[in-house]
Amino acid sequence: MALCFFSPPAPPIRRITCQALSVAVPSVAVEVAPLPVNPNSSLSCALNCTHFQSCSGCTQEYNLHHPVVIDEAIGFFNKLGIKDFSFDSCRLWGWRCRAKLAVRGSSTNPLIGLYEEGTHTVVDIPDCKSHHPNINAAVQLLKKGIIELNVEPYDEDQGTGDLRYVQIAVTTHDTSLPILERYKNGKVQVSLVWNSRSENSANTGKLNALANFLWGNGGPKRKVHLIHSVWANFQTSSNNIIFGNRWRHLLGERDFWEHIGGIDVSLAPSSFGQANTRAFDSLLRKLQKYVPEGASVVDLYAGAGVIGLSLAVSRKCRSVKCVEVNKESRQSFEKTVERLPTNVESNISWHHADASIEPTSWLLGSDVVVVDPPRKGLNPSLVKELRHISAVELRTSKRPEKVKDEKRPWILRAREDSIQIENTTVHEENQSLPQTLIYISCGWESFKEDCSSLLASKEWHLHKAHGFNFFPGTQSIEILAVFKRGRGASTKKKKLGKKQKRPH
Repeated sequence: MALCFFSPPAPPIRRITCQALSVAVPSVAVEVAPLPVNPNSSLSCALNCTHFQSCSGCTQEYNLHHPVVIDEAIGFFNKLGIKDFSFDSCRLWGWRCRAKLAVRGSSTNPLIGLYEEGTHTVVDIPDCKSHHPNINAAVQLLKKGIIELNVEPYDEDQGTGDLRYVQIAVTTHDTSLPILERYKNGKVQVSLVWNSRSENSANTGKLNALANFLWGNGGPKRKVHLIHSVWANFQTSSNNIIFGNRWRHLLGERDFWEHIGGIDVSLAPSSFGQANTRAFDSLLRKLQKYVPEGASVVDLYAGAGVIGLSLAVSRKCRSVKCVEVNKESRQSFEKTVERLPTNVESNISWHHADASIEPTSWLLGSDVVVVDPPRKGLNPSLVKELRHISAVELRTSKRPEKVKDEKRPWILRAREDSIQIENTTVHEENQSLPQTLIYISCGWESFKEDCSSLLASKEWHLHKAHGFNFFPGTQSIEILAVFKRGRGASTKKKKLGKKQKRPH
């Protein structure tokens, strides 16, 4: 494994972990201060991708371990009193385990890749350095099948053709292999987005033929078993939405598993999954340290409940409540729960609901709230509730114990669409509101706004913050921020300093 080492300039010092290569070797942590981006430096971790500039996927070619935005993040948190902000640069190449790619061109020269910036012209990216190598291998096999079977790629202008997009996801959860060999030998789930209404449409004969080609040339009977499964999604809309509502499993294993945060996670092709599974696992391991054992946790924007369920196992939570607006995540949640260790004693539930509608009903009874919103950040109604949480606490303490749910139809709908996994252990009912807020952010600008708003309310103070390089080669970073109720420690220190002098 080639690693990036730095000679640190003058303080302030920040911790950056750099893990750059494709083999499973423990990451090396080095202390560095903000560094200039120097493309001529022999110490740079460069992308070295032939598709850079033509492809819209990556915007930073050099110093992948150090996104330009990280210097701003260090300064932002330093002003808020966080002197030990850390940044894990994670794996720098071959990190992407989930990719959605457009299919255009012709049956004799198919193009599979991303749009050129600002256009709908597809850039073919057969040698993408961000992709797990087996994604590129699956793309090459798919191209071969398109050519041999005369499958027509989609034509956006005419609305014609057969294959519109392909989603390729890599699972590295193969327990038959030694741990160090699992990542490089990951198998791929291929989801073909077909330009038809259903499997009964006239052109689905080619769909079945293409699926059989992929399975026959990459399935278990081949020397290299590449293909995990083949799925079809049917989409005829002329808008930019990739997937339609209709999915069909065609070949291979139906269930797709990954091991993240200490649990086996089921991911349906229709549910959201992190592209950088190893970086996400690192974030979850860090997050778990900030949740007290036996806590009651509510996980908002929960998806398939990966965060909440990992906490149920690792922190022996009294209860875990997952709230998600996308109903497609329910199936993955149910299957994941089935694989939890038998000694888990949490009361676990999943609710198909919009957490922005009367958020108090979801916050009530929890010690810790975890939020993992989309790039646009928290919904304003949730920010408002968190900003005034003391008033909410007072209000809820005065209201009658039983509130008629028929007056709150969104609660009734959430109960109808919920999954409850009760435990035999009886826990005392908790009617408190969270004392800890854990914010996972994929949108730096929206996080800064939400963070400033929460701190301005004086209801919360920032306790810890960490960064993760989920998308090397871009200006996106993932933030894990831990907020605590009450005034910050720095404020208390200032008051103490006015009253008395600290002993030397």
